[in-house]
Amino acid sequence: MAKTAHSAQDCIINPECGRGEPLLPEIGILAVNPAEAPVLAAYAKETQMQRAFLFHSNLYYSEKLFLAGPAVGAPMAVMCLEKMIALGAKKVILYGWCGSLQEDLRVMDVFLPTEALSEEGTSRHYQDQAEQGRVVLPSSALCSHLGTILDVADIPFHQGKIWTTDAPYRETQAKITEYANQGIYGVDMEFSALCSVASFRGVELAAAMLISDEVWRQPWQPRFSRKEFKRKSRKLLTFLCDTL
Repeated sequence: MAKTAHSAQDCIINPECGRGEPLLPEIGILAVNPAEAPVLAAYAKETQMQRAFLFHSNLYYSEKLFLAGPAVGAPMAVMCLEKMIALGAKKVILYGWCGSLQEDLRVMDVFLPTEALSEEGTSRHYQDQAEQGRVVLPSSALCSHLGTILDVADIPFHQGKIWTTDAPYRETQAKITEYANQGIYGVDMEFSALCSVASFRGVELAAAMLISDEVWRQPWQPRFSRKEFKRKSRKLLTFLCDTL
């Protein structure tokens, strides 16, 4: 487990399980995009999951699985993850969308990030100085498990590095070209920060993402508002809920 210069006990505020709050099962899904909120709500209703407070997000749980989201951006996603860990979460699957930096990674492809370049501002608060600026890693075991699940279901997927940034409106062409040349495949807003928290807290985290846009193209090619993309995303998220 990664260590920081300061322990959790040094902090003024620490996440905790409050009076009357539920204990979560060990595994669940954090779906960060607001577009997925109705999918989670419908699944929770169908499977008779209970609901609990989670800031501006939603939290559903049963004896076997919890579902949470939305939580856009590293700071909000980290707050939700911290709370879920305090409630008992030990294995968390991030489900989200990401942009593609490589021509062989197209819209509606499934992507499992295996490491992240952190360009968001949250990770460093969970790392010591020696770790800051380095590549951030998910749980290799949980990432491998996700790959096995997709293989068994005959769902093709790609794997590789991802770039996490707080500033989607500052994804410049120069950065995209530089990071693509470094072998980075995608870009998102939460993954590296969530991996940093998971490492610090001693839990496992991995991600399954759907390619929503091709930032390597000029002009930019977003597809996340199209019906076929929404159908694919809903189907993939529901599959993960059923399988986990």
